[in-house]
Amino acid sequence: MAPFILPVGSAATTVRVQPVVLFNVCDAYVRRNEGQERVIGTLLGVISDGVIDVRNCYAVPHDESSERVAVDITHHQLLAGLQAKVNPKEVVVGWYSTGDGVSGSDALIQDFYSRECQNPVHVTIDTTLQNQSLAIKAYISRALLLAEKQLATEFVQVDCEVKTADLGSLGVDLMEKEISEKVQHDADSLETCISQLSLCLEQASEYVDKVVEGKQKPDQAIGRSLAEAVSQVPFISKTDLEQLTNDSAQDVLLIMYLSNLVRTQLALADRLGTAALPLL
Repeated sequence: MAPFILPVGSAATTVRVQPVVLFNVCDAYVRRNEGQERVIGTLLGVISDGVIDVRNCYAVPHDESSERVAVDITHHQLLAGLQAKVNPKEVVVGWYSTGDGVSGSDALIQDFYSRECQNPVHVTIDTTLQNQSLAIKAYISRALLLAEKQLATEFVQVDCEVKTADLGSLGVDLMEKEISEKVQHDADSLETCISQLSLCLEQASEYVDKVVEGKQKPDQAIGRSLAEAVSQVPFISKTDLEQLTNDSAQDVLLIMYLSNLVRTQLALADRLGTAALPLL
């Protein structure tokens, strides 16, 4: 009997997921049809040095049961074509599904995406928060062959990480909470940012003073980061800064006034239009 042949389906070792992907997946899950257990979609990104950087995604309608699975190919191809026109650098790199781990029908969907791109990655996102977190896993597939005949598809889990900045990590943390706390008001958020900035400045100033006085050994990486940060700060006098702040505040107040005025006009027009309707 011929031995089994297990060729690895992808050379990728790491999958990096951008926060916008998680936001889009959660939004598609919230908007899913009634009775639909999970949603699937196409992943877009770039591949470099064995690392798949997933930067965007879109949901794809599908219908699945214990016996069959149907994917809206036309919808997928239409959005893929539009995405290629908007951002040709991002290509189809795989697909996603909500839930914890793979299911029986995933092999069929994986086979479809294998015709759309080479060695597609499958990312699962547990939007139900069963483990009190937004569990994210990535898989690649490989074929189980017997005498050059494919018997089944096996999913192999690979390293997966969420690449976030400060603002992105804040949004991900809010999504991972089953009962999200109330987001701070603009003024409170500004006060928090200023407090954090003031604390960072104090720590940086203390570090520089210790290095100058010879109390702490200098770190070249920290020095370069501080120099780069200082060089990016534009020189603005106190008078000009106050003028810019006042102008910005007046612009915001003007926009708020115009928005409220438009909202009032629309409400008034709606009331007048309703009053003019004939009584039944």
